[in-house]
Order: sequence, then structure tokens, then C-alpha cells
Amino acid sequence: MQSTHLASTVPPSLPSATATVGALALMPAPTPAPSPAGTRSDHWSTSAVVYQVYPRSFRDLDGDGMGDLAGITAELVQLAELGVDAVWLSPFYSSPQRDGGYDVSDYCQVDPLFGTLDDFDQLVGRATQLKLRIIIDLVPNHCSSDHSLFQLALAAAPGSPARDMFIFRDGRGEGGALPPNNWQSHFGGPAWTRTADASGAPGQWYLHLFDSTQPDFNWDNPLVHQEFERILRFWLDRGVDGFRVDVAHALVKAPGLPDWGGTAWGGSIDGFPGHEAPMFGQPALHDIYRRWRGILAEYGPEKILCAEANVDPLDRMARWVAPGQMHHAFNFPYLNAPFSALALRSVVDASLAAFGAVGATSTWVLSNHDVVRHATRFAYEGAGPRQGDGIGAGDEQPNVEAGRQRAAAASLFMLGLPGAAYLYQGEELGLPDHTTLPDASRQDPTFARTEGARLGRDGCRVPLPWREAGASFGFSDGVPAAGVPWLPQPEAWGRLARDVQSADPDSHLAIYRSALGIRRRRELGTGTLTWVDEHCSDTTVGFLNGSTLVLLNAGPSPIELPDGSILQRSRPRQAGSRQLESGETIWLAA
Repeated sequence: MQSTHLASTVPPSLPSATATVGALALMPAPTPAPSPAGTRSDHWSTSAVVYQVYPRSFRDLDGDGMGDLAGITAELVQLAELGVDAVWLSPFYSSPQRDGGYDVSDYCQVDPLFGTLDDFDQLVGRATQLKLRIIIDLVPNHCSSDHSLFQLALAAAPGSPARDMFIFRDGRGEGGALPPNNWQSHFGGPAWTRTADASGAPGQWYLHLFDSTQPDFNWDNPLVHQEFERILRFWLDRGVDGFRVDVAHALVKAPGLPDWGGTAWGGSIDGFPGHEAPMFGQPALHDIYRRWRGILAEYGPEKILCAEANVDPLDRMARWVAPGQMHHAFNFPYLNAPFSALALRSVVDASLAAFGAVGATSTWVLSNHDVVRHATRFAYEGAGPRQGDGIGAGDEQPNVEAGRQRAAAASLFMLGLPGAAYLYQGEELGLPDHTTLPDASRQDPTFARTEGARLGRDGCRVPLPWREAGASFGFSDGVPAAGVPWLPQPEAWGRLARDVQSADPDSHLAIYRSALGIRRRRELGTGTLTWVDEHCSDTTVGFLNGSTLVLLNAGPSPIELPDGSILQRSRPRQAGSRQLESGETIWLAA
């Protein structure tokens, strides 16, 4: 769950030295610092490709219209054949599902919608057989209002130990009728909800940076630390390989909870730089993650932590992966970069410099469960959709084919970069968002809290198409009395189904499979990047990663290819063609 309305800007290119190799002018990218103590440059996470599974939309094996753990287990072989290294599972814990499972009522139980703990153990066992690692979401900033600890807090008196597990405050103004401060929820409206005492009289307020059913924990309380250390050990004992930490930058709040005149999501605007946001990025957070890193180390050196820390600028984000803390931090400036040669070169340079300065690997990501899929974002000629708001039937509709072509080009460019990459389920099929989803089907709390002003994230969360035939394109097809998928699928998705693309050597899926294989064989993830000045312009960008030349043409016209055998291109195979088409990326053996 990330903040919506992402507000990062692409930083300017950093200066670098110039060298000449053969006939090409080369611009070395910033050199990473030496690996810090306690890490290894050959650690699997350095070059990992991690595939995100959103469980409710991946595969429904019991036919109730909701994806489940057994469905994930059944299809893990597809992910192993795709060529990824690890699978990250979005929440599958017990939850009333008011925010897609990011409202957890029991962190050590599987929600019956998804199965049982035995089902989870079978999933881990199958992943181990397939040499896939399992990373799970951890949601430590907040829980569900149904959680037993919060129910105890509601029943307890102000100032009690039970209430101190959360952030309760008296209100301001006459009779405490006003919220304790002016903070706003990421989902719209105030970030405070008032309680009532046993007699029904108005009581204290509690903080929720997200929905009112998601109260924030009080991380100033040592008992909260103890509870989450218990949760970490519970899942490590069950064999997980790491944790993706939801809104990792939000746990600790500034003392006194001061008012804030900037954005609710903590992005920088004039007069209110993001690093001053009182609800994000507090120094005490780093002590928490150092402690967690130590716990993971007790289970061996291969366990990892990944921060969803949407803070700016990039060098501040890199603090989450400083020695002894996280292994990965999501690269939001890269995710937010437009399909532009200049923007991509700039953000790659800045990322390698920022993460390299702390001896960490950079991560690259284009889509996830919180943003409009990049096949849709890149389908617009102008600014396109605003992140987190979604696209509806009444909005300008994307050019689907152009978007899928650019998405393939952007993905191939990303997979050629050194570092770790995160993929979101369905992007290997080139899936766009569902942009004509009926309002009656929407379930994202953003839609309800803003009375439809913001559509929310449902469009990127639609269940996957596995087979062209069947009412649910194989999502739950073949199950007797299969239920209707929890979100409707676009009618056009049949031609994008996995079985159709598996049989097509020129499909989006085929490009991903081939590229991931080449990436592993040529060790691109652990390589180095050097810009090729001859192929860098306002509309094109090219770099060498070892002996692999990666070229992207983001301009309107084709360009001639340099010499070199073609390893992979982002469009269907064009026999004998020595042109790089508009909106295409190619890998050449240099």
C-alpha cells in the first residue's frame, strides 16, 4: 500500500567522466561504493527478479471467485518457467478485507478466503522444490479495527496501557470536537476518527493515515516492537525468505504530532519539502529495521527486507538500505518516470549514484497493485492518468496497442539494467488496466471515501486471464459451480490469456521469458552500466551492460541499428530488419 498521488520529480543527470572505447563515446554511470560490512556482492538479492502476486486476483482454485493460496501453489511452475527468482505475496492474513487485506486482524493466521496455514506451508514447500524464494508482505504501520488489540483499546479508558498500543489523543476546540491535528488520510478525508465512550458520549480520537478501519500502531511503545518481532519470527519459522514492509517510512511519527501544510502523502511541494513531513521518515525508524535485520540474520544470511518507503529525494530513500538495514527499497522515482529517453537516463543515473553511495543495489519497478499498470500509463500521448486515481469509462481511454508496445519496450529496458527488478503479476502478459470498470464493482476504499472523485486502484487488480475459453478466462474456470470473479475482467482479455500467449513465439509473454533467460545467462543483474553517448539523445538512450548493448527509441521515427547480433527486441521478430522502431527496445551483443 503506497501513498497515492506520487509526487517525485525526475532529478537532473549527474555529471560523469567521458571515455572513448573504439568508435563509441562512453559515459560511465556512477560507480557503486564497495559492499558494506555484512553484505555480499554475490548475494542473491543483488540481482533478483521478484514477481509480485496479489493473491485475490492470481488464481482461484476453489471456485469462489477469489484467488487463493492453493491456486498460487498450482501455478508456481509458471513463474519458475518465466525465470523469476522470488515471489512476493501481498497480504493473505485474516482480515475483514476492507482494503484488500492491508487491514489485518490477525498477523499469524491465513484468512479463510485464501485457505489455511497448511495451504501456506504447502506453497512454501512447492516453491522450495522449484527453487523460488517466498517473500511476504508485512503491514506494521496499522492493523484492522477488528484486531483484538484495537478492540481492547476501544474498550479501555484513556491513558490505559491498551490504548497506548495505538495513537489516541484528545480533540482540540470546545469539548474536543476538532481532530488533534490537520493530517489527512491517503484515501481522502481526515486522518482522525472520534470514538465514543461506554455511555455513548464523544471520546478521544484515533489516528489512521489510511482508512478509518486501519488504526495506526504507536511505535513509541516497546510492546508494539515486541509484537512485531514475534510476528517476524512466526513466519521465519515457517520458512519465508523475507518481508516486503508496507509503508515502511510511516511507522514513527514526529513528537507532538504537529500540523502539516504539505501533501497528505508526504511528497515535496513549494514551502513544504517532503523530508519535513511529520508522519514520515523519522530517524527512529532506522533503529527498528536494524533490529529486524538482526532477527533475520539469526535465520541465515539469505533472508531479506524490502522497504516500501516512498520518500524523496532519492538519496534520502537510499538511507533505508544503508548498512545493516534493508536489502531493497522500492525505486518510486523510476516507477514514476515517463516514457522518455531523457527522463530515464536521468533517473537511472541518480538511482545508481544514490544507492551505490551506501553500497546497495538499485531496484527497478514499473507496476504494482497500487498504480495504473504501465501498459496503460504509457498509452497516452500527454500526461496520462494520475497515480492512484484510476481511469473510468468517462475518462479519455488509452491507446491499448501503443501502450502495450511501449510497455514491452520499457520492460526490456528495465531488465537490461544492473540491479534487482520487481514485476507485477500480469505485466508479462502486457495486461492494461480495466479502464471501463463499472462503478458498482469498485471496492477500493479511496472510491468510497472521496465519493467517487478518485476511482482508486481496482483497475490494476483485476483477476488474471489464464485461458482464452471460459467465463473467467481460466481464473476459476473448470471448477464446478465456479463463482463470479470478485472484480469483472475486460472482454478483450481473452486474447491476452496465458495459454494464447504461450503458443505464440512473438507474444509479450515470450519476450519476458526470453529476456529473463538472457538476463541470467549474461549476468546483467550483477553487471555495470556505461552510457553510449552516440546513442543518447532527446529521443534515444543506450547503454552497455558488460557486452550487452541496450537501446531504447522513445522518439517518433525509426533509427538505424549499429552492428551487433540481435539478442532480443521488444516487438515481434522482424527478420533481417536493422531498424529500431518508434517505441521499441533492443538488446545487441556488442
